[in-house]
Amino acid sequence: MKISDVNITFIKPQCGLIGFASLILTEAFYVSGIAIHERLDGSGYRLTYPNRKSGDQVFNICHPISRQASKAIESAVFQKIKDVKKKSCNNAGYDCHKFTA
Repeated sequence: MKISDVNITFIKPQCGLIGFASLILTEAFYVSGIAIHERLDGSGYRLTYPNRKSGDQVFNICHPISRQASKAIESAVFQKIKDVKKKSCNNAGYDCHKFTA
C-alpha cells in the first residue's frame, strides 16, 4: 500500500484533538478527516477515522481494515507531523523542545 500526499492541518488544541490529516492511498483513493489526538500521557499521538452519527447510530465512513494498514497510515502521518514541526522550528524560531512526536 502506497501512502502519499500526506497533509496536516493543525487546530487550536481541544480536548486532546490537535489537528486533521488527509492522504492518498495507492494513488487512487483520497482520505480526509483523520483526526489527530495527543495521547493523554503525552507519549505521542493517536488517530481516529471519520464517522457520522444518525440518531443513536454511528456509521464509520472509512478506516483501516488491517493492523498493517493502520500502522502504515500512522507511520506516514506521524512522520509528517515531525517534518512540519521541525520545519516550523527551523523557520520561525519556535521553542523546538516543546514539540514531541
